[in-house]
Amino acid sequence: MFSESKFTVIVGAGPTGLTLARQLQRHGVPFRIVEKASALFDGSRGKGLQPRTLEVLDDLGVLPRFLEHGGEYPPMLVHRPDGETMTFRMDEHHEPTPSVPHPNSLMVPQWRTGQILAEGVPVEFGVELESLTQDDRGVHLTLGTGERVTARYVVGADGGRSAVRRALGVGFEGETREGEKVRLADVELEGLDREHWHVWPGADQAVRLGLCPLAGTGQFQLHSQILDRPLEELVPGIAPGVTVKNVSWTSVWRPNIRMASRFRVGNVFLAGDAAHVHTPAGGQGLNTGIQDAYNLGWKLATGDDALLDTYEAERLPVAAAVLGISTKLYQKMADRSHDGMRRDDPVLKQLSLSYRGGPLASEHRPEPGALQAGDRAPDAPLNDGRRVFDLLRGAHATLLTVNWTAAAPDLGVPVHAVDEAAEIYDVRGPTLLLVRPDNYLGCVTSSVEDVTAYLKVLAG
Repeated sequence: MFSESKFTVIVGAGPTGLTLARQLQRHGVPFRIVEKASALFDGSRGKGLQPRTLEVLDDLGVLPRFLEHGGEYPPMLVHRPDGETMTFRMDEHHEPTPSVPHPNSLMVPQWRTGQILAEGVPVEFGVELESLTQDDRGVHLTLGTGERVTARYVVGADGGRSAVRRALGVGFEGETREGEKVRLADVELEGLDREHWHVWPGADQAVRLGLCPLAGTGQFQLHSQILDRPLEELVPGIAPGVTVKNVSWTSVWRPNIRMASRFRVGNVFLAGDAAHVHTPAGGQGLNTGIQDAYNLGWKLATGDDALLDTYEAERLPVAAAVLGISTKLYQKMADRSHDGMRRDDPVLKQLSLSYRGGPLASEHRPEPGALQAGDRAPDAPLNDGRRVFDLLRGAHATLLTVNWTAAAPDLGVPVHAVDEAAEIYDVRGPTLLLVRPDNYLGCVTSSVEDVTAYLKVLAG
């Protein structure tokens, strides 16, 4: 028999699943998170956190831990075949601005990201999903432990080989390039400085060896297109004087470029790599998964079917666009383009990601400014020493008022006058800006009635 319950089951305890668990925790939603592995992932694989993801982590209250253990990407030092070297940056250092407090990517090895996100999250390790069905009573799961449970919702955050996606029969369209394999490893070295990301290209510009110092650790991430030599021989053979002292993780990566045809089937949802897998170019995959969870978590908390439909409506187009960006960047690298390693496209920061025109973007101004409903709510300094992000932090929607001279409306959500933010928010007249729980502008208007109606949608 299946035991009956109304909790949510998260399958997979990678960054996506753990972010979702944290979202559900702060919304007071009961959940279980199961992971078939016996422990958290222990490799560095996805090591770049984009500026928008840093804002998500700030909202979740864990950013200080990431800043403590992470660091900026170092300049690349290319050791050319002719014996000369050249130095360049993938992207220049950017200074914080009033609207963007975290303008640079932060390097944090994936194992550390998982470790921090898992703090206080009751992950059930060694628990595999064996089968999944659903009917009008709920979603029925059989676990590898023999336990059978019924959940209200299930979220598959279990990676590119997702058991949840397979159980749903959802297509995973795209390609796997078996002929373009790359070796990855986390290694401890002697004889190499940690001030640079070292790269040794061949005469054809293919990367024979890359060694990137992993911020907050004593390790380097190794990547190489040479697969048939022991690392202890490969490294000194290409980089004389450099010795491999220890290898803690190793893997062979192949470009997977795929996306699920649906992100929701009944009361089962797909997120992260279970919904879309990317090349590592541009550091988009892990970040997109975290933001899937950030979008889905507060909607699960409402339990509203129509609102939950907006998860796929909002996130599937985003995933498709990001997949296109990362694939284009990877192809430039594969084609040995002269700027194949540049990562200065502002789109990669994911700050310009918008849900404009989507089902939850309610723009009522006849002449909206540069910032519109569906866009990210930017930061801004306030006269009392706080910032807009301080007001938004938490599980709630927030109403911001600009140039509002009437009494502040009492609508059951925090209300803050932020006239100082008028320029950053490009607001000219009296304006109400209802910010969603995931800190995107939901409703922008000069009418209290518009906000009241929008809040009813958010409440489900």
